[in-house]
Parts: sequence; structure tokens; C-alpha cells
Amino acid sequence: MTLDEDRLLRLAEQISVKAGARFVLGIVGPPGAGKSTLAERLRDILNKTGRVAVVAPMDGFHRSNAELDAMGARGRKGEPDTFDADAYVAALRQVRAQERVEWPRFSRLTDEPVPGGVVIEDEPVVITEGNYLLLDEGPWQDVRGLLDEAWFVDVPDEILVPRLLERFLAGGRSREEAEAKIAESDLRNAALVRATRDRADRVL
Repeated sequence: MTLDEDRLLRLAEQISVKAGARFVLGIVGPPGAGKSTLAERLRDILNKTGRVAVVAPMDGFHRSNAELDAMGARGRKGEPDTFDADAYVAALRQVRAQERVEWPRFSRLTDEPVPGGVVIEDEPVVITEGNYLLLDEGPWQDVRGLLDEAWFVDVPDEILVPRLLERFLAGGRSREEAEAKIAESDLRNAALVRATRDRADRVL
């Protein structure tokens, strides 16, 4: 399924929000699949149709570089344990309880999480996107039960690799560093994430 406006509108129309309730949608997929793009475009369409939505990305729960250095895990940044999954689950529980939540974002410029980058108040639709929402291990296993629906976005590696390379080069890595990161970490992560797609309600 492509991300043309008609298909996005049909997807948006299928999101049913009950009075007094909040709909939490998870968009899942490997790195570089287009999760953020889909989440933001879907949010914009929902806002145009009067169903107010906000995007709450999982990336905001990256551990800081100082913490990763202390773990000896800086080179593995992006793998499941390099995120604070417990904090992510706790924030999702607040979202489900319809509380006000100051949700962190991740800055690709500083390569660090930014506290309170998104403020969730009374929006009836919350879209959270990330790699590990369907992972069935550790604290990640609690995420699926906090989502009303999960959509899996996938593209083949021959599309992922150029996207990731462009992202890392723009972030200041050398081509050699970027290619090593993709081969040694991101493609392994992609395989791990794809193994969870059967837990999704919809595959795009």
C-alpha cells in the first residue's frame, strides 16, 4: 500500500473514536521504513477531518549518549536495550489513562532525547511510532496491550539501506561509519522487527 492521499484518508476514516475515550494507534516497522512520515501525514489528515491527533514517537526514549557510553553500548544505539522501554511503557499507560503527558522527542541534530518535546493533553487520537512496539520480550511485551491497533510498515532492504545511509551522512557520520552502522546494527534490527509483523492488525 502506497502513501497516496486517498489511501491515507481511507485509513483515517477507519479510526473510530468513542465519546470520552482515546484511540492509541501504534505504527511499527524497521528503521527507515517511513513510520514517522506515515504518522505525521495521518495526523495531519485526522486534524483536517476534525479528529484531533498527536504523534508520540518511541525515539524520544533513546537512552542518552552518556548512559550508552557507561553501558558500552554507544555503537549499538537503536537496538532494543538502548531505549528506556520501562519509561516508554509508563508514558503509554499515562496516555491510556487520558492524563496530560510531557512526551520526549529525539533530535537528530544533537543525537539526544529532548524532554517534553511533545505535550499530550486532551487529543482523542495518539499515534505512537517506533521499531519495537510489537516485540514480545522484556518491558516491550506490555506495549501491544496498550495499543488499540498496530499497523506494520515495511519496505525491502534495497530501499531501507539508501535511506539510512542518507540519514547517517546528514547526521555527520562518515560513509564508512554509516555503512558499518547499517550492516552491523540496523539491518539486524530490521530482521528482528520484521519477525514481529504477525502481531500487527494491518501490514502496509
